[in-house]
Amino acid sequence: MQLQLHLLERSLGYKFSSRALLQQAVTHRSYGTPHYERLEFLGDSMLNCVVAAQLFARFPALREGDLSRLRANLVRQDTLHQVADGLKLGDYLLLGEGELKSGGFRRPSILADAFEATLGAIFLDGGFAAVESVIVSLYTDFFARIDPKNTGKDPKTLLQELLQGRHMGLPVYALLSTFGEAHAQKFEVECCLADLKIRTTGVGSSRRAAEQEAAQAAITMIPGKP
Repeated sequence: MQLQLHLLERSLGYKFSSRALLQQAVTHRSYGTPHYERLEFLGDSMLNCVVAAQLFARFPALREGDLSRLRANLVRQDTLHQVADGLKLGDYLLLGEGELKSGGFRRPSILADAFEATLGAIFLDGGFAAVESVIVSLYTDFFARIDPKNTGKDPKTLLQELLQGRHMGLPVYALLSTFGEAHAQKFEVECCLADLKIRTTGVGSSRRAAEQEAAQAAITMIPGKP
């Protein structure tokens, strides 16, 4: 376990003074105590604070509501899951037998929670400057991809506003299929724009994620969009 945590520290770009804090951060309550839930609470606060400060500094022209939407997009479970996947955090989780059998090390909610707990552990171990540095490093690509014109709006919202601006009917989403093992199900969704005769599909680990992917695909097919 010690070697694995050393590799996780390398991925984080942070070396713990107290390795026990990191181990707690990757311990699910099904495994035993101390587990990560209190650290998760702390890490959630750290993440929101750092992301808010970064957005405030990077986009001085954006209004409060726009900044709030951007922050919400960056701290939602889907984004945390992506960061946790990049760290291969599931390889380090300590789970009880039931969670192991059900594939808890791949479950987006558990990975997102463990990532927040890891941030909480870094804060306790090294202070605010340490956790700020880690978050900024891990979020570099996410910050770089932000389009201030979209102000953090998700594809479904953008598609709806685009159609409303053209006085067209709203998109209709339909679940086409679900597949995969119970602990790692995938959803396939269709997005239909009747007025434009456009149909697109999206696949995701949740129905919402699949709808967002289908909406994004539809946006790219709309002729003459701004």
